[in-house]
Amino acid sequence: MNKHDGGDPLALRVDDPWRDTGEEELWLPGQAEPPAPPEERAPAAAAVTGDRGAVYEEVQLSAAFREVRQRYRGFAFPAAAAFVAWYLLYVVMATTAPGLMGRRVAGQLNVAMVAGLAQFATTFLLTWAYTRHARLRRDRAALDLRWTLATRTGQERVR
Repeated sequence: MNKHDGGDPLALRVDDPWRDTGEEELWLPGQAEPPAPPEERAPAAAAVTGDRGAVYEEVQLSAAFREVRQRYRGFAFPAAAAFVAWYLLYVVMATTAPGLMGRRVAGQLNVAMVAGLAQFATTFLLTWAYTRHARLRRDRAALDLRWTLATRTGQERVR
């Protein structure tokens, strides 16, 4: 982040873990006491909303948040379970049925090779299905919740 990027220099920046320390010196472990941290200004909206933690807890207890979480879990857990089961089936079949897995399908291509390539295809298919599900069923509601939090906690200016 460039501190001269034209934005408000006192705005809270989530992506900026470093603060300008001004003329303060670096504290070394051998010193008796670390220097006091610079005074930080709280965002203006924090005074308006009071306790940010209460706002987050209120949103977390809302029906909209529960709906987004339910939609996520309704897809992610069954999809992960199915993928792990498919992978374990491949491993078990490779160790317990080498005759079946070694059967040729076409030329030098055998059942084990086809199943292994299907693992890659399944990974890409699952990634596509997850992004499609998120885009169609969760993104809009999650963005609405995010905007609600940003406006109620005064973080709509955060980049």
